[in-house]
Amino acid sequence: MNLLTDWRMVALRGVAALAFGLLTLIWPGLTLWALVVVFGAYALVDGVVVVGAAIANRVPVGRGRGWLVFDGIVGIAAGVVTFAWPDVTALALLFVIAAWAIITGVVEVATAIELRRMIHNEWLLGLGGLASVVFGILLVITPGDGALVITWLIGWYALFFGVMLLSLAFRLRRIETDAHGGATSLGHAPA
Repeated sequence: MNLLTDWRMVALRGVAALAFGLLTLIWPGLTLWALVVVFGAYALVDGVVVVGAAIANRVPVGRGRGWLVFDGIVGIAAGVVTFAWPDVTALALLFVIAAWAIITGVVEVATAIELRRMIHNEWLLGLGGLASVVFGILLVITPGDGALVITWLIGWYALFFGVMLLSLAFRLRRIETDAHGGATSLGHAPA
């Protein structure tokens, strides 16, 4: 099993995104420091999971491993930067989050395009990536709206992204179940 088709890994990322989104929406008055810690932890854990799975050969060579390692390194870097400078201003944090969202979104869209011949419903990963890019762009064009609006935007984005990842995980689980039952549903049917 590999990272791209292992529904458990995709579900873990989805649950982490949902938890991050819910915490952000439940306590919208979070201080900047708390937001830095929560975001930094999420980005770091997500990056480590992605890099670890790619390095552990859960991704076939030539099947997106390079993109996933890059995606994971960007997540790790975003987490390290947020912990290294916890007193960063809201504007600087905003741009760190925006850059991370745009870069990982582009990587996820590229990975979805690469997977289009391997699995069905790869568009869910692409849609999640597109949401990341749009989210990052929105953060860049609305920097003066204040930390509360940014907190709400981050929370709703994380919830949406988590739902997309969980939806993909359940579809991958169904593919795995069908494959173990004798059906060959991994990949598109021949034309």
